[in-house]
Amino acid sequence: MKVFRFYAPGDVRLEEAPEPSPRAGEVKIRVRACSMCGTDVKISTSGHQRIVPPRVMGHEIAGEVVEVGDGVDGWAPGDRVQVIAAIPCGTCEFCRAGAMTICPNQVSMGYDFDGGFAPFMIVPPEVLAVDGLNRIPDQVSFAEASVAEPFACAINAQEIIDVHDGDVVVVVGSGPIGCLHVRLARARGAAKVILVELSRERLDLAAGVVRPDVAICAGEVDPVAAVKEATDGRGPSVVITAAASGAAQEQALQMLAPQGRLSLFGGLPKDRPTITFDSNLVHYRELAVFGANGSSPAHNRQALAHIADGSVPVSDLITHLLPLDQVAEGIDIVRSGTGIKVTIEP
Repeated sequence: MKVFRFYAPGDVRLEEAPEPSPRAGEVKIRVRACSMCGTDVKISTSGHQRIVPPRVMGHEIAGEVVEVGDGVDGWAPGDRVQVIAAIPCGTCEFCRAGAMTICPNQVSMGYDFDGGFAPFMIVPPEVLAVDGLNRIPDQVSFAEASVAEPFACAINAQEIIDVHDGDVVVVVGSGPIGCLHVRLARARGAAKVILVELSRERLDLAAGVVRPDVAICAGEVDPVAAVKEATDGRGPSVVITAAASGAAQEQALQMLAPQGRLSLFGGLPKDRPTITFDSNLVHYRELAVFGANGSSPAHNRQALAHIADGSVPVSDLITHLLPLDQVAEGIDIVRSGTGIKVTIEP
């Protein structure tokens, strides 16, 4: 079969590989959809400290079971499944306390195990041990199910920051995760959702799909002033920075209303991880700043449920469906921002 493998920064290859067979405790799936994100771009160009090459990439995975190894119960050929990406150990003090997203022993599909840019792949026992193989509801397509993993990360962040009825929410960044944040905030009862994006082209593309109450191009106006104007001078109760931008994080603090909450959802580049933090703003306005890291297996199941009941639709976020031999083109689309969600159908 053909697989898309990472060998080194700048060295990714579509090449032949033997079709895998499941060992005891493993499940073999036929990959039907594997979506892409900015992490795939980073890995292909810069690598990742956890990846030992060669490694089949792809971590937003949906497919169907074709074979189960000895000792695996509850799964059978034909079962439609979604696979978690971040795999907690399930046994450390954080996992036992329900904080699986900060498990220090976490491993990942596409990093520590071969991922979904392949027609067939193995779901390792580590995924099954933490209930990380999820049944896809009948009304959800494989492509939609592959979006459940990034959607789960948005759910984690909005649970932490407690987006609720009546909140005025600003989402900074109009990539696929920003679009998911807009729709999830609405589903959680936000009274107003404002989308902020530096690029006019990306903003128009996203706003035309998710239709925020207000769309602000930070490349054309002062986003802090524009958000204040859109909120009658008060500022939002919540800002979610779904962009890898230190400037966006600094501006988010400035635009928040008193007792507002900030989610630092998008991580910063490793060589520029610091911002100028106005602690007096936090002090005098009684602001709260939260981090958010990935998702748990339960968040993935919540994402599938939201997609299934229609409260957070995702099918129209998938702007490109590509075959496996166009993975490289898909990475270029993600890099350029000319689409929202790119999904590979091996």
